[in-house]
Amino acid sequence: MIQTFKPALVLLLLLLSGEALFAQPTTSGVPVERVVALAEKQYLAYLQHYPDSTQHPRSTKEDGSILLTSSRNWTSGFFAGSLWYVARFTGQEAWRRRAAAWTETLEPEKNVTTTHDLGFILYSSYGQGFQQTHNPKYRDVLLQASTTLSRRFSPVVGAIRSWDFPQYSYPVIVDNLMNLEMLLWASKASGDSTFAHIAKSHANTDLRYRFRKDNSSYHVLDFDPATGKLLRQMTHQGFADNSCWARGQGWAIYGYTMLYRETGNPQYLQAATRAADYFIKQTNKIADHIPYWDFNDTAIPQVPRDASAAAVAASGMLELSKYAKGGKKYYSAAVAMLTSLCSDTYLAAPGTNNYFLLKHSTGNKPSKSEVDAPLAYADYYFLEALWRYKSYSTLTLK
Repeated sequence: MIQTFKPALVLLLLLLSGEALFAQPTTSGVPVERVVALAEKQYLAYLQHYPDSTQHPRSTKEDGSILLTSSRNWTSGFFAGSLWYVARFTGQEAWRRRAAAWTETLEPEKNVTTTHDLGFILYSSYGQGFQQTHNPKYRDVLLQASTTLSRRFSPVVGAIRSWDFPQYSYPVIVDNLMNLEMLLWASKASGDSTFAHIAKSHANTDLRYRFRKDNSSYHVLDFDPATGKLLRQMTHQGFADNSCWARGQGWAIYGYTMLYRETGNPQYLQAATRAADYFIKQTNKIADHIPYWDFNDTAIPQVPRDASAAAVAASGMLELSKYAKGGKKYYSAAVAMLTSLCSDTYLAAPGTNNYFLLKHSTGNKPSKSEVDAPLAYADYYFLEALWRYKSYSTLTLK
């Protein structure tokens, strides 16, 4: 007689025997199509209510109204970037036209020397647009922005200055890693190795001081601009100088993974895997794997979550899973976070949430700004993570 087993029992037996195979990635587990359909509804409604492409959605104010910004704000490029991702998912020219309209009002920022955020503003918008259209005007904007950003580099410190805030001497924040991708692209696009030299120098300086022994990250490194000596390791948006701000750890995962992709330097891959290991260790303590805003807030669990940190980390870990030994671990962690982000707890219902996709992000809790609120960059990295999830579904992980 042939003995039959129910599928659940077979899986349990495999798990108990230690012979269960890691499932080949598919797009059936995370509801990508559902989110894309929601994005289309939300963004079409947004465009109908707020047609001015010089005003870019950032978050929600305390009174519940939408927070819009000019192109000068560091978050201004993310809505255009989200529109470009919808264009990728749908393949529709109408979405490319909408994305272009919100992208091209950002062009004045290419000459602004008072911010390190040009990559956030322009590579998330013009960069996405150039990948899809190969518009030479987009290339020119990105190259000019890279030239402008390079002016904030100090060869003495070996890094790009992040802020001009008077309370710091020469701050270099973990977020700044994200702007290096534009410089590395510019080096390849132009043939000018100066851009890559600056990006690698910044990354090497950052790597020297960014992480603690437990692989958690400092938010701010402050240097003496005259000598390049490290003065302080501290926080600006985290709970304490010795705590780990969750989104900052996400920036580190994403940033060093990208740097490995672009340079092949194994030190960057090692940094990314260690940062990801810490993130996974912390989020494994949380039932739905969505991090608290800071992993070391002493009031946990009675503190806000940060969906934006989960979105950034998930996108970074999906790419990391392609390169790292044991990549299945990073893939699984990313899928766990994406699964929760796609649940009703975090994903907005159509017509709500001021037309953003994700709820429950934390922008800057110490400043009591954008706490438990939607954020434009949460949506952008969420859509990017879903695109990577869909695109990586045929990969064989290490």
